[in-house]
Amino acid sequence: MLELDGLRITQDDFTLRADWSLAPGTLCAIIGPSGAGKSTLLGALAGFVPLSAGRVLWQGREITAAAPSARPVSILFQDNNLFPHLSASENVALGLRPSLRLSADERAQVEAALARVGLSGFGARRPAQLSGGQQGRVALARVLLQGKPLILLDEPFAALGPALRVEMLALVAGICRETGATLLMVSHDVSDARAIADQTVLVADGIAHPPQATEALFDAPPEALRAYLG
Repeated sequence: MLELDGLRITQDDFTLRADWSLAPGTLCAIIGPSGAGKSTLLGALAGFVPLSAGRVLWQGREITAAAPSARPVSILFQDNNLFPHLSASENVALGLRPSLRLSADERAQVEAALARVGLSGFGARRPAQLSGGQQGRVALARVLLQGKPLILLDEPFAALGPALRVEMLALVAGICRETGATLLMVSHDVSDARAIADQTVLVADGIAHPPQATEALFDAPPEALRAYLG
């Protein structure tokens, strides 16, 4: 279980609070206006944004002070964080060993991760030789290879066309359900939340509100959500 216990993030005149928990294996969307703090919340969970108060716990263990690399977290950003001078296989292998000195078994794991996202035979290509959707698949294969139980997505598919975005979301959902991973996904698009999220967190007015069942939330939106949806 992911627990945010009295969490507070303060940056200059901006403050964000959260106090809730999320069951393991939940697929959760995070929505809200631009600048509300959605990406900031993910950054705090990943260890890149310091807390002003409160605690973050995973499965009862506090990880508030843990370094990003020591957390049970993989994070995927909008730009996919691929290194242009490395091949697809090498970019994926970074999820195992930053040195890229892999054993034969580890190389087989990299190829299996690429195959899982539909990129068998693409390992030698560099990012510039791949389409936007294929680059997203490489980044997702790296997340898959890391095997972390908590996956954070910060609008990684926002630049894709509608059909490809739906395809990538379905792939993410399938991987999470296969592995039992918990997902928190930032999106500006309500259809993304409806497509795969069991629960949705609304971030507005300085609060990351507790998760609610996605369909129930959109069927009877609170005032802050109505204002966001327009």
